[in-house]
Amino acid sequence: MGSGFDSLSPSIMKIFSGRANIPLAKGICNYLNVPLGEVKIKDFSDGEIAVSFEENIRNETVFLIQSTNPPSDNIFELLLLIDAAKRASAKAIIPVIPYLGYARQDRKEKPRVPISARLMLDLIAFGGIDRVISMDLHSPQIQGFVQVPFDHLYSSISILNRLKQFQLNADNGVVLAPDIGSAKISRSYAKKLGIGFALIDKRRPKPNQAEVVNLVGELNEKHVLIVDDMIDTAGTICNAAKTAMQNGALSVKAIATHAVLSGPSIDRLTKAPIESVLVTDTIYLPENKKFEKLEIMSVAETFGESIKRIVSGESLSSLFNNK
Repeated sequence: MGSGFDSLSPSIMKIFSGRANIPLAKGICNYLNVPLGEVKIKDFSDGEIAVSFEENIRNETVFLIQSTNPPSDNIFELLLLIDAAKRASAKAIIPVIPYLGYARQDRKEKPRVPISARLMLDLIAFGGIDRVISMDLHSPQIQGFVQVPFDHLYSSISILNRLKQFQLNADNGVVLAPDIGSAKISRSYAKKLGIGFALIDKRRPKPNQAEVVNLVGELNEKHVLIVDDMIDTAGTICNAAKTAMQNGALSVKAIATHAVLSGPSIDRLTKAPIESVLVTDTIYLPENKKFEKLEIMSVAETFGESIKRIVSGESLSSLFNNK
């Protein structure tokens, strides 16, 4: 990737952030050598949110960095920032959503349920945006839920170099997909690392509960990398790790883009037969959610380079070709 925003004037665009993940926003701005824009966000005593841009954005291309993980205030902050930018006559409004929350319900699997991923993007698009940038969507087809360009980035750009340091090969390494949904991303990692691929076929009797049904692939005498798009309650990852060790794995490492880490996840990961848990900083983790096995990789450079290429009109696909 490039080394920053040296060839372009920062006056042609401005970057602002909601409160969901300010450290990542600062990292993106540091990569681009531009300041993080001034925006005031405050809470009224009744819990309502007020936002205001503290600098002129008329005729500017405005990037708004905000993940939409819980609490729901993060969603409302983004919606209010979009509306404020529109009413301040921004030339273009581009939400940068490192983690798109509510994306797991992307279709109707049973009667009388919402398609929350579609609703989320309808709300965001209604404000008058010009494109969307996000990373490792739970389902790639979510990109089709809006009528504006959708740049879907991949965390593998940031993670692969770290994984290559493990020095695995086809004889001693395998990527294990913990369920059918993660098979595609797991195969991609296996191909790029030049190691084997295995899959756990499971069914989920209840939400946030996973049951292993069958293992496809060879894990005996292998170092196993379990890859998924997110770790929420960690049930899927931990069950996969136990399955790997029961089938003769030498070691297990877990890799995920989005560290939701809700409920009993930290306790489960701490007790599970997992050497390390590698995640990215798409979701801000306070100190009380960090634990000894956890390693956080920053995706600031990936988002920064993508913003740079969007503004300059360069290809984004070439960013992924050699990764």
